[in-house]
Amino acid sequence: MQVRAISELSPDERAAFFDRDAGVADVRSDVRDIIDRVRTEGDVAVREFSREFDGVEVGNLDVTDAAERAYDEIPDDVRGAIEAAAANVREFHERQVPDDWRDTFESEAGRRELGRRFRPLERVGVYAPGGTAAYPSSVLMGVVPAKVAGVERVAIATPPAEELNPVTLAAAHVAGADAIYSVGGAQAIGALAYGTESVNAVQKIVGPGNKWVTAAKAEVRGDADIDFLAGPSEVLVLADETADPEFVAADLLAQAEHDPNASVVAVTDDEGVAEAIVDAVEARVDERERAAVIRDALDSDTSGVLTARSMSEAVLFAEEYAAEHLSIQADDDEALLDRVSNAGSVFLGPYTPVAAGDYASGTNHVLPTSGGAKRYGGLSVDTFLRSTTVQRLDRAGLDALSETVTTLAEAEGLDAHAESVRARFDSSASAGDDE
Repeated sequence: MQVRAISELSPDERAAFFDRDAGVADVRSDVRDIIDRVRTEGDVAVREFSREFDGVEVGNLDVTDAAERAYDEIPDDVRGAIEAAAANVREFHERQVPDDWRDTFESEAGRRELGRRFRPLERVGVYAPGGTAAYPSSVLMGVVPAKVAGVERVAIATPPAEELNPVTLAAAHVAGADAIYSVGGAQAIGALAYGTESVNAVQKIVGPGNKWVTAAKAEVRGDADIDFLAGPSEVLVLADETADPEFVAADLLAQAEHDPNASVVAVTDDEGVAEAIVDAVEARVDERERAAVIRDALDSDTSGVLTARSMSEAVLFAEEYAAEHLSIQADDDEALLDRVSNAGSVFLGPYTPVAAGDYASGTNHVLPTSGGAKRYGGLSVDTFLRSTTVQRLDRAGLDALSETVTTLAEAEGLDAHAESVRARFDSSASAGDDE
């Protein structure tokens, strides 16, 4: 990593930070072929792709029964950590459950009774990544909010292996998953979207994944709903002169170990802090088990330590960047937070590492990347709910609205809409409905 000034970035260097590409377009055609085969050939295609991409001969795709066994077999400390994390995630998401409401809007002209009610989806699929690292935490982040929302059946798809990660399976048991399928990649998304002999189709698919998974979610969107299209993980740290460079470096290294394509950025208005962050990163990187992955991420054009002429310039950069994870390690972190709108999740203060939110603080770690935080938020209870509006008018209430409705309907050329109002005041209509 090297220190660069924001004001001296070339247009191409600046674009690299803001135009972060998940690589989805590069695999979209291949993914479409995978999805088509899964849709038409079912389990046969899923097993063939598991053999080709994962190097695993899959027997039963449904491995739900293995979850309870895994829960009993994992070490006590791991089981306790899963349960503690799940409890915190559940507690936070229970605060998000909205109440149905119905209010009366009454005046001398009449009464309108209006309301909104919320109902959960019936069938949801959660993708839990595998590959170079297993993510039982993603199981908790996907399943627990769905269950809190009241989803009746939550299924997990996770990549096959000669031996499935027992901690992932145990997390599924703790979270309350109803089904677990040993299938990964684009073929998992196709199976969840359209169903196979072994996999039941769902209404919505959520969860992080690589570019193949993301491209598959884009492909099935419309037949099955999705949360959002997410790319490689990313963090941006806003640091002033009070920030501890070792803490900032630790957060950069933690996010970089996710993926060679991860983006890790620190922005500070203090050149001494900037240099110290780079020194701390270089001093620690080779101590990490995934050092090769981390170095690839650090060497990316989307990663770096940047100096700003002021914290105002740093905040403007952060707003344009719209980070998945935004860490604010500064003396007046609350004031800086008030100036930020575009971030998936914000971590305030020196003792709030991103890893706390990844695992156990209670917030959700399934978050928008690649600037998506400018347009939408992360996974929540709302993700799994549908809202329905409800209305009731009495005769006087409709009469008060009739001129407005008929005028607008006729302006749009929809005479039958206008007539549906007038018909209720026709002299031949029943008049016994003054509720």
